[in-house]
Amino acid sequence: MSRFLQLHLLTFFPPANLNRDDTGRPKTAVVGGATRLRLSSQALKRAWRTSPIFEAALMGHMGSRTQRLGEVLRDHLRAGGMAEEAAVETARVIAGIFGKIKDAKDKDATRIEQLAFISPEERAAALALADRALAGEKVDEKAAKDASLLRTADTAADIALFGRMLAADPDYNREAACQVAHAITTHRVAVEDDYYTAVDDLKTSAEDAGAGFLGEAAFGSGVFYLYLCIDRALLSRNLGGDEDLVATALGALTEAAATVAPRGKQNSFAAHGRAGYVLAEKGDRQPRTLAGAFARPVSGTDLMADSIAALQRFRGAIDEAYGQAAEASVEMEVGASGRLADVIAFCRA
Repeated sequence: MSRFLQLHLLTFFPPANLNRDDTGRPKTAVVGGATRLRLSSQALKRAWRTSPIFEAALMGHMGSRTQRLGEVLRDHLRAGGMAEEAAVETARVIAGIFGKIKDAKDKDATRIEQLAFISPEERAAALALADRALAGEKVDEKAAKDASLLRTADTAADIALFGRMLAADPDYNREAACQVAHAITTHRVAVEDDYYTAVDDLKTSAEDAGAGFLGEAAFGSGVFYLYLCIDRALLSRNLGGDEDLVATALGALTEAAATVAPRGKQNSFAAHGRAGYVLAEKGDRQPRTLAGAFARPVSGTDLMADSIAALQRFRGAIDEAYGQAAEASVEMEVGASGRLADVIAFCRA
């Protein structure tokens, strides 16, 4: 079985602001001397792992990224009859295994300082330890550590794919099996501004003809190149060798990457794009991005077709110079050949 799975996608998005910077404008990057729109890998991964696709395919195999495990434990202990003060203290001790707990005087005294990625098995183990406390067992810091709440492998597919960092206990960090590049437009872009008004429905013409609110919203449009590289061997190790779950996770990831967009300003733009082109490759050789196809901005009247042609030319040139990178591959081009279902089946196998 090949170690690496690489995905290359070209997706057109109409005017949108899917991923904003600190000023509220679409994120950009200068590539090849030209400004491009950009979608951060963080925004993409968040959209995928919270999508209905992941929810349906990986139900029961998704972690929780949260500061609030201590609150879940506290409420569980209170519901079991433990007094408030004891419930808070016990919850702090158990949740402290997953990260530094806020000060006891803080109004959120059971919360972890940082976001912690917690698998279903780890959550269940934490609640089981809370049940031991309800049964009268003393649960202090030593007991919490001895309970082995943390895992180095489990069935949390999103943690296995995207990794986690536990500052409090680096031995239980999880290396991401999936690398996701920032998506960039294949061509030069100009971020535009929309000047808009909002009308007060109860305002009468006798007052004035002005709007109740004035504002500006930035947006941009283009064909984005997205690249993912998955280390299937590492994914399998992260999932404890469960190959059926590996296949399910890869299928869900492939479908989400082709069909799910970040949610920024979607109510204003409804930019629900679908990949116009997908190339999936398998092999054991060192992976390589094909972003170099777009170091020189694509131009022309058919940006999707020209982008596909540029990617295929660059892929051929790279393979000619370095040798064929992939042992097997499959392509889908909307309006030409292939189906997403075939790409998903290829990625799962």
